[in-house]
Amino acid sequence: MGMLIDGTWIDDDAKYRTGEGGAFVRAESVFRNFVTADGSSGYGAEPRRYHLFLAPSCPWAHRTQIVRRLKGLEDVISMTLSDRPRKRSWAYSQGIDELQPGENGVLELHDVYIAADPACTGRVTVPTLWDRQEKTIVNNESSEIIRMLNSEFNQWGDASIDLYPEAHRTEIDALNDRIYATVNNGVYRSGFAKTQDAYENAVGPMFETLDFLEDRLADRRYLVADHATEADWRLFVTLIRFDFVYFSHFKCNVRRIQDYPNLWNYTLDLYQTPGIAEIVDIDGIKKGYYGGQANVNPSGIVPVGPAIDLAQSHDRERFKAAA
Repeated sequence: MGMLIDGTWIDDDAKYRTGEGGAFVRAESVFRNFVTADGSSGYGAEPRRYHLFLAPSCPWAHRTQIVRRLKGLEDVISMTLSDRPRKRSWAYSQGIDELQPGENGVLELHDVYIAADPACTGRVTVPTLWDRQEKTIVNNESSEIIRMLNSEFNQWGDASIDLYPEAHRTEIDALNDRIYATVNNGVYRSGFAKTQDAYENAVGPMFETLDFLEDRLADRRYLVADHATEADWRLFVTLIRFDFVYFSHFKCNVRRIQDYPNLWNYTLDLYQTPGIAEIVDIDGIKKGYYGGQANVNPSGIVPVGPAIDLAQSHDRERFKAAA
């Protein structure tokens, strides 16, 4: 997978991501500044000042892409999706401002990190929020970036949409904590486990939470409120990848999401939200995992299937009257 150590790229980072008992350890994000509407953070919200580096396969990046679309910020915050094979870090054929492809016609994301901090140590991840004015990275933590997009750019976006409503924040935070630990990150803990015990310790809690969510969605359309919130979209990016990738590639094969009637219809409901299907790249998702993770799939062969109709009707409309 690789990472930066004191501004130098290393390919062998196994000791940094494998913990006790062979468990996968996710490193903390390196850049944690905030964009604020009033500029009090030192990074003021402005149109066309910020740029997102993303990748089609990555669920963390996908969160920000979805919120950017829902909030109507696509003309306010620019974006590029990784579109070149990943030799080291995420790779782009298109640059921005002084960040341009090198002689091989590729801009690698670790070069963006070095431009922000020549002595950077840490993972090179998407999403990465770049400040074109200060020529630095503001943040590479998806959970924080989506909060910024939700609230700090309302002057230019759709202020009527609030994905983190104050009345529901305690419940959203509690759900986020459980879903992140056991599902969002749980699929990676399963797929990157180095021992049988580490794998089983990840898979068990994952399906316990999926069972819990199936029951929760039996009498409500969304997880918390009468509309989709941050909690729903954070879960969605894992659910939409599950049967296509995680079930087989990461050995999360106790059940498919399609085997959960409520969770599957809920996934279809969110996918069919206006504007969302167009930014779900199933082919890119499969290529990114199967073709880009030689440590899990050494052959790099991308499976043809499974054949899943995401446009099929769902049953979640039955809750509309109650909402």
